[in-house]
This record gives sequence, C-alpha cells and structure tokens, in this order.
Amino acid sequence: MRTSKEAELITAVLMYAVRCLAEGDLAALRAMKFGAREIEALREMSLADFYRIEALRAHCLEIYLNRQVYWPMIDYLRKQRESEEVMQSLIAADAPREMLQVLFGLNSREYSRLRRSLSVDPVIGRPAEPDDRSSNTLWRIWSKRTDVDESGLLAPKAYLEIHAKTGLAMRSIWHLTRRWVQYGHLTETLEPPAPEAPGKPAPEPAANGQTGT
Repeated sequence: MRTSKEAELITAVLMYAVRCLAEGDLAALRAMKFGAREIEALREMSLADFYRIEALRAHCLEIYLNRQVYWPMIDYLRKQRESEEVMQSLIAADAPREMLQVLFGLNSREYSRLRRSLSVDPVIGRPAEPDDRSSNTLWRIWSKRTDVDESGLLAPKAYLEIHAKTGLAMRSIWHLTRRWVQYGHLTETLEPPAPEAPGKPAPEPAANGQTGT
C-alpha cells in the first residue's frame, strides 16, 4: 500500500516526539503542544503503531512557517553553498592544500577527497616561477586589494578572479603572494621616470648662492 504524504509527516513528527521523550526533552514536547495525557500515550506507542499510521488519512498536526527562523536559515544555507562552490572551483583550479587550509580550514584528508572527486590530477613539485612581467602584473593587482589587510589574504573568490585575469597558475598566485607578505616584491621592475616637459630652463645659482632672477 502506498503511504500518503500526510502519514509520512505524522510518522516523522511522532518519531521525533518519541526521541524527545527518550532523551527527557520535555520542553520540546511542550513546545509541540504535548500535554501530560499526550506524553503518556506516546510512552505506549510501539514500532507496529508507526506502520499502522500508514493506513490513516487523518492529519493531527498544524504546521506553520516561522519566518524569523526560516530566512536566517536560508541565508546561512546560501552562504554555505556559495562558499562550497568557490572552494570546489579553487580545487579544480589546482589550488594548493595550504591555501585551502588557510582560507577554509580544510584538512588534508578532505582536500585529497575533493581533488579525487573533481578529477584533479596530482601535481609533483613546486610551480614554475612566472616571468617578471607576469609577476609584476600579479603584484599590482594583489597589492591594490590588500592595502587594508596586513595578512595579505584575499576573499577566496578574489583569487579566482585574479587567476582568470592573469592566467597564472593558482599555485603560483598563492606562493608568490604569501612570499610577498613576508619579504615584499623585491624584483618589481620600476617604471622609468617620465621625461620633463620642454619649457624654460631652471635658473642657475648665482655666485653668492642666491638664485638668479
């Protein structure tokens, strides 16, 4: 016999109530409007009674939505979902384990599991150093975003944006920026000074040390 959705709901709620009773959580039962008589009847229920509920069409529950709890829960779930999507995108882009540990607290075991599930090939050795032009481009983008943060860390999504903008490997981005936090960008190529605009030459100092007029 096919179980009705009403019977499934009643069974789930009553099983929850039985668990509350077993754990002595009378406050939860009272919040569900269980009084002394209802609790005593709950004590008498057997496993077979839950199967008998499947044949019932009656609905003994009143369900309502608490929006003050619902929307914070939805916002939390949305943020968690977005965070997990960014984390998976970073791993798919071959972000190193240290990066995921710092940004998300991901341990080695979970990091390896996610790499396998995303079919990311294992990497041996450190990434090749980018050329000076690429390194300087990364420095300018990264340093502008970290002016107010001494840790040098960016939001996880920002690393994906830099990766897409520079084309640099995620491992190179992480290792270089962490190195710059400690030592600065020691090899940055300085732009040559702009030539002075043509005009009246600067006056030469007079013999007495005063500027000529």
